[in-house]
Amino acid sequence: MSLAGCAVGGSGTSAAADAAPARVAAAPAAAPSTVQVAAAKATKKYAFPVAAKNVSWHETHSGYKATDIFAACGSKVVATTNGVVLEVSRVDKYKKGVKDGPYNGGKFVSILGDDGVRYYGSHLKSVTKGIKAGVRVKVGQQVGKVGKTGNSSGVCHLHYGISPACKKVGDWKVRRGVVWPYSYLKSWRKGGQKSPVAAVKKWNKAHGCKA
Repeated sequence: MSLAGCAVGGSGTSAAADAAPARVAAAPAAAPSTVQVAAAKATKKYAFPVAAKNVSWHETHSGYKATDIFAACGSKVVATTNGVVLEVSRVDKYKKGVKDGPYNGGKFVSILGDDGVRYYGSHLKSVTKGIKAGVRVKVGQQVGKVGKTGNSSGVCHLHYGISPACKKVGDWKVRRGVVWPYSYLKSWRKGGQKSPVAAVKKWNKAHGCKA
């Protein structure tokens, strides 16, 4: 901030008055406090489901509304939001050659978010120890690793589906995905917090949990 034009002392002249105006350096911006950082983390409701630098996913999916998130084998799969685990499969029960069925996802985790939406991730390499039905998880908490179990065409990726809770367990045609995830994933990847709640409610009202 320049002091030019500001009077120094009385009306008479002096060496101080004739000297070049001093410049006052702007104070450096204060670093965020621990409380501010904690508050920012506390307000985070959604997280991108794969914690990896290099990922890609498609806007659409063959046959129904879901998406495949491609990432290196073993990449961390995390909880999209705070919630409770509904279903877990630690065993790959898929039979080669079966085009459609309840075991196509191989190893998987299904979570009912506190927002009332069900989030499903499958083709996992493994499910994290301690992750089982009834366990609470926090947004960003690891629940598994990206793999290629089930009907994955031998390519490591996370099949990702969004749906209403409906029967909560066993209703695999709904669980695998009924609302396009692309726009939400795009938001979460950039740190946004776009919510699928309205879209899921709209689908459920129109279809009544029938996929």
